[in-house]
Amino acid sequence: MTSFPFRLIFVRHGETSYNAENRLQGQRDIPLNARGRDQARSIGKTLHVSLGGEIGRLEAAGAFFASPLKRARETMEIARAAMDLPPKNYRLDPALKEISFGQWEGLTWAEVRVRDPSGLKARHTDKWNFVPPGGESYAMLAERVRPWLASLAGDAFVVAHGGVARALMTLIAGVLPVIAGEAPIVQGRAIVLEDGRYRWIG
Repeated sequence: MTSFPFRLIFVRHGETSYNAENRLQGQRDIPLNARGRDQARSIGKTLHVSLGGEIGRLEAAGAFFASPLKRARETMEIARAAMDLPPKNYRLDPALKEISFGQWEGLTWAEVRVRDPSGLKARHTDKWNFVPPGGESYAMLAERVRPWLASLAGDAFVVAHGGVARALMTLIAGVLPVIAGEAPIVQGRAIVLEDGRYRWIG
């Protein structure tokens, strides 16, 4: 996507037990832990202050979207409550689900290293295009997100996952896949993507 005319405010879901254990979640439906709920509340309060009337405009346009996975829905609802919005007034889209790690889901990186050392080596060689057994690559995820992005008619607020953030960086913020694949997507902060660039809030 060479040009994207709108502004996206992106929030990665808060921490889960899998995040805390450095365990691959992918599309497993893991809820937030206590720290993750605090992160969601904190970024909601931060955005309520820093974005002011923009939150109200997005709400009037029905422009809040989330991944259907529980950790994203919880983050959205807690953040919306912190922004003085009705928690459940947002839309779900399966295109916003996290990248699938297939047979690696549920494993720590140390366990992957033991069970599939050749696969892990191949991933290090080309992280963006590598497909885990039974899973998908970041390139495939970007193609999954692309039609949803093209369907937007205006600015949007999105709660999803680290992989989705990396896909959006390549699609609308001009970030090379080799860089986006390694980008840290921090929980408890927001990314604003617009005008072919991105910046952090929080």
